[in-house]
Amino acid sequence: MNYTVSNTKEIALEQAIERHLTGTTTEDLKKGGVETGPYRIGRSTDFDAALALDTALFWEFLEATQGKALEKLKTRSPADWQAKILGQLDKLVKRKGVLHLLKKGLPVDDAHLTLMYPAPLASSAQKVHDNFAANIWSVTRQVHHSLSNPNESVDIVLFVNGLPIVTLELKNAWTGQTARYHGQKQYRDRDASQTLMHFGRALVHMTADTDEVWMATKLAGVATWFLPFNKGHNEGAGNPPNPNGHKTAYLWEEVLQPASMAGIIQHFVLLEGGKTDPLAKKSLIFPRYQQLDVVRKVLDHTAGHGVGHSYLVQHSAGSGKSNSITWAAYQLIESYPASLDLPGARALDAPLFDSVIVVTDRRLLDKQLRDNISDFSEVKNIVAPAMRSADLKAALENGKKIIITTIQKFPFIIDGIADMSDNRFAVIIDEAHSGQSGLAHDKMNQAMGGGEDQGSI
Repeated sequence: MNYTVSNTKEIALEQAIERHLTGTTTEDLKKGGVETGPYRIGRSTDFDAALALDTALFWEFLEATQGKALEKLKTRSPADWQAKILGQLDKLVKRKGVLHLLKKGLPVDDAHLTLMYPAPLASSAQKVHDNFAANIWSVTRQVHHSLSNPNESVDIVLFVNGLPIVTLELKNAWTGQTARYHGQKQYRDRDASQTLMHFGRALVHMTADTDEVWMATKLAGVATWFLPFNKGHNEGAGNPPNPNGHKTAYLWEEVLQPASMAGIIQHFVLLEGGKTDPLAKKSLIFPRYQQLDVVRKVLDHTAGHGVGHSYLVQHSAGSGKSNSITWAAYQLIESYPASLDLPGARALDAPLFDSVIVVTDRRLLDKQLRDNISDFSEVKNIVAPAMRSADLKAALENGKKIIITTIQKFPFIIDGIADMSDNRFAVIIDEAHSGQSGLAHDKMNQAMGGGEDQGSI
């Protein structure tokens, strides 16, 4: 009886999520319901468990958007062109993970297939907007992913163009089933040898009930490590009350929306590890809610208000501050003004900042940040250290967009900033372990109060 009640409540939560994302539910669709949301409803029968792929939507996307490339492959290999594409997809995702394919595409012989069109910037051409609109975002309930146990299923899987990006197990706290315990245990008990559960096949595995959300990026049995994906409440854990619905509704109402997910894929998710390390040895970093929220708030405020503002961001110990700095720095160099009336705006298609200067008081973090941002950036060689004003000048002349220095050396590059009155800088200062005093602190304050041509973060 308990199982039936729990299952019924989980289905209700499944339906609530599906309805918000698609405008209807699987049950209503069979009765003539119409999809009106940004997501489409996927069919569990279209899921290929061996490839962890919604094959129907995968081919639909490619046929609709890249017919010429497909025709080239069909002409070269008329008998097995589909098998060739799927074989190359499987080989590359096993070696590099789905994130790489979503960002870089899939080379097959002399053709190149885009597997996700990126979200447009404010300055993007109409074609970029049209391409992004051609992506197929889908939500599929009860996905049977196990070849060894056909009855086993995942409550919800989200896909983009047929490729899985999020798996989601739902629980019902009203019957004693919680995401914190039962949802996490369910993932720990999963057979990680099944393709969908392989590391890198999906970006994140989430478990949610009506009160909390938890996430993991690598399933490893009892060793699986979950992090909270909650907003926090009263300076503590959990989520605040939601007068309009479930406490966890922000997950599907905000985070899982296509523009949000595309931004996470493009600008936040990070695969860490050495270039020669196999995929299994790497780590996949998915932002926690607070990291996502604070970086987006800074970027939105900057785009809406221009340069010349200061922001204070509080990060607790061990909550991923280095990654938040990395994400903010990397995206600020592509921050565009919302209008030409804003301070620092030069053109709607010109970035607000010529470069971002990251100031840290720890040499180890200095190197860590350089490595993080370099690994993360799509454009290589845009990061440089600067210990003197001459270094700053050289870095800017050489096209470096992100410049990292230490609090001890920061006074020496202030003069460099003063000599570049036509340039606009965003300055991110890591003060967590500061022994800031004397000249360094005074000089930093001088820079931050230096007028509207410098934006400080």
